[in-house]
Amino acid sequence: MNAIHNKDIGTKQKALAINLDTEIYGSFAEIGAGQDVAANFFKAGASSGTIAKTMSAYDMTFSDAIYGVQQTRRYVSEARLISMLDHEYGLLIERLAAQRGDSTTFFAFSDTISALNYNKTNDGHGWMGVRFQLEPKGPFNDVVLHVKLLDNDNNLQQQAVGILGVNLMYACFYYHEIPPVFLLSLMDNLSRDRIQIDMIRFEGPDFTKVDNRLMSLHLVKYGFSDAAVFGPDGKNMQPTEALYKKHIVVIRGRFRPIINVHLDMLNTGVKQFFQEPDVDKKNVIVVTELTLQSLKERNADQTAEIDEKDFLDRVDILCSLGQTVMISNFHEYYKLVAYMSKITKLKLGVVLGFPNLEYIFSEEHYQDLPGGILESFATLFSRKVKLFIYPTLRDGVIWNCLKYNPPPHLIDLYRYLIANNKIEDIRHYNENNLHVETDKVLQLIKQGEEGWEEYVPADVATMIKDRALFGYASEIDPTKEITANGSDPKTELDPA
Repeated sequence: MNAIHNKDIGTKQKALAINLDTEIYGSFAEIGAGQDVAANFFKAGASSGTIAKTMSAYDMTFSDAIYGVQQTRRYVSEARLISMLDHEYGLLIERLAAQRGDSTTFFAFSDTISALNYNKTNDGHGWMGVRFQLEPKGPFNDVVLHVKLLDNDNNLQQQAVGILGVNLMYACFYYHEIPPVFLLSLMDNLSRDRIQIDMIRFEGPDFTKVDNRLMSLHLVKYGFSDAAVFGPDGKNMQPTEALYKKHIVVIRGRFRPIINVHLDMLNTGVKQFFQEPDVDKKNVIVVTELTLQSLKERNADQTAEIDEKDFLDRVDILCSLGQTVMISNFHEYYKLVAYMSKITKLKLGVVLGFPNLEYIFSEEHYQDLPGGILESFATLFSRKVKLFIYPTLRDGVIWNCLKYNPPPHLIDLYRYLIANNKIEDIRHYNENNLHVETDKVLQLIKQGEEGWEEYVPADVATMIKDRALFGYASEIDPTKEITANGSDPKTELDPA
């Protein structure tokens, strides 16, 4: 099997290569958006050597009869896809294993897709997966992904599904040894303005060394998706399914490490969000967000790279505290709100530190927008969103919304937002936390100084010590003296 990514190989060539491989044999089951994946294999030629069966249970009654009734009654869902893979792969093994199992690596390809309807009133998207063997009589592996279809034409969306399906099949058999190459190959003969892949999961004995959280990070890093989400159990979640029709409270930070002030921000911010009259407390999800920028660290040559182990350490800690974690490519808050507002129409809460309020009102950050800061504010504040501002201590003075003085020409705009309940100070915060700076705590940890544990949650301190995270030094150097006291943070991405 070839693990070198050949970007020039066409969709027809990929399909033909699989058709000519005498070991690969299986079935296709596609719901919605035509039958474009299987069609590519038929059109390539020699398909009789690969395809045992193709089918589409397009009618809902037929689909339920074949694959079972799903609790959610949603036909474009991961649960429906898994039931399709279970059924189709099970039939292959049941009917063909005895006859040709000694020389065949079986596969079942399935997708369930909602392409653009005739009136163009929906968002095209779908689930796609392959269950496959890599050696005859071997165990099976699964690769499952979720795709957003961005073409403004039904036929083009169907075509994109067909190309992506062939890319996925080819990657499963020829690029499985190097997951980054696997991911990059999914976009062969496609462009990022045609599709987004916002969730992918690798499972099975041949993928035991693949960390799906890193794969999600790569999706955002490569620009395949704007965001990726993990649940408190650390498992990948499809963002829309995780956040759909929910109130969302989000707090952004580097969380390197998460300290007591972060938890105080989150707890007090969420508590005030619950007090909003148009919020259903039983339907709220809290999200801790890491941006790509916050994951990058400067090297000696001043280039910024993402330390993957450091990223996993931060996710592990956040998940251990029961947090839902998002990675995003939204450097500006208005882009984050715009993304979430497409998923839910319910009220959103954004918890941020006072320095970020100043950042939001700095016009130099919106020079790429034709409408400047007003265009960004139209996106950030026109929807059901409210900012909850955590105070900052500077030179012995606590700074909050009431003390903030925006540039003179923005004062009336700021007062309007305050008067219309778009921005609010966080109350009942722990004042003892305000003197603690994340970078100073990190420095204490790296240098093995005593007392840093009091600034972080107890469970986090234990994890840092047990796993030697963030450069933790177990040996204390008595010649170094550092305290956690400091001014407001040096970066707008750290909320503390």
